[in-house]
Amino acid sequence: MKPKTQEIAPTDDLFRSRLDQMINMRHELVVLTQRIDWHYLDSQLDPFYANAGRPAIPNRLMVGLQLLKQMYALSDEAVCDRWVENPYFQYLCGETYFQHIFPIQRSSMTHWRHRVGEDFCASLIKESLRVAHQSKAIHTRHLKRVVVDTTVQPKAVTFPTDVKLRYRAIIALGQLAKEHDVPLRQSYVRVTKQALMMSGRYRHAKQLKRARRAEKFIQIRLGRIIRDIQRRLRDQEELAPLFADALRKANIALRQERNSKVKLYSWHAPEVECIGKGKADKPYEFGCKTSITTHVNPAPAGHFILHASALHGRPYDGHTLNDVLTNTEDWTGVSVERAYVDRGYRGHDYPHKHKVFRSGQKRGVHGTIKKELRRRTIVEPVIGHLKSDGHLGRNYLQVLICT
Repeated sequence: MKPKTQEIAPTDDLFRSRLDQMINMRHELVVLTQRIDWHYLDSQLDPFYANAGRPAIPNRLMVGLQLLKQMYALSDEAVCDRWVENPYFQYLCGETYFQHIFPIQRSSMTHWRHRVGEDFCASLIKESLRVAHQSKAIHTRHLKRVVVDTTVQPKAVTFPTDVKLRYRAIIALGQLAKEHDVPLRQSYVRVTKQALMMSGRYRHAKQLKRARRAEKFIQIRLGRIIRDIQRRLRDQEELAPLFADALRKANIALRQERNSKVKLYSWHAPEVECIGKGKADKPYEFGCKTSITTHVNPAPAGHFILHASALHGRPYDGHTLNDVLTNTEDWTGVSVERAYVDRGYRGHDYPHKHKVFRSGQKRGVHGTIKKELRRRTIVEPVIGHLKSDGHLGRNYLQVLICT
């Protein structure tokens, strides 16, 4: 059921003080609270709720918690703990009186994010840009000239090796079979663990033949347990859907080689991709490619993120420019006059090629364009701040992939 609207109490409580009488009404969070269009956000969230059932958690509370989480680079647990201590946090979330107990379960934030998805997050960023424009923190002229670049949001996974993934597959298949009472000829847990340890020791000692022999031993045992489970499932067809995803990942780990097109880099996060950086300190990163757009010239309040999106499947940077600039115009409501990119966007798909200027380009670069092209690197510190302060550094969340 749709959440009830939070209403301000018409009369004061004799034994409690109102938050607006306790806090500084010129505080940045108070000013932000007054300028956000909460009714607009409620209208954007209405399609996610039914008209019957138990009333949901107030939208302002959930939206406020997500804003505080991003603004102060906090985890769900940390923002819930600080909410109980901070009256400004509570005022932003729509409370009239100071609350001593957090009103919801922490897991409700996760469920709420899964419910609203990526589309509402885009609406939230649009609202933040509107508030910034209304507050004169950024002007329309700053939105016409943008910088686009890509980076990697690394996943919180260990460095992938085939032998480790195969051992992890043996463990997972054994646990799944035990959970559903599927008898196996042998679990191979003890012998493959010993082989995994010896493989690491042999490689450390540069005894590669012995290391490959131990790794081959693990690969053979993984194939055995896969075939054993498949034989058992022929008589228990109702269990086949429960084992489908695990068997799919196990088969990929079993057969993958150095040049395989379909590869598995993490058992618990199969969406992880290997992205070549070409840098000496980071030749490869394991995560998801991300596009970041900001404006070239500094606004009165600094630099804002005009657009951010995940690029699954490791696409070529130039093939993403058209969609990125189109979505940027949709988010800001302003047409892009000039876009500055690096050399990775050579051969891009943006139809207005005369509006795109690439790093190192000589033709058509003069005057103001030349100065702004030098400022293209302003996106690098913006990306650095996103990684250190904006949850872009490492992704600890599990992404559910529907196949």
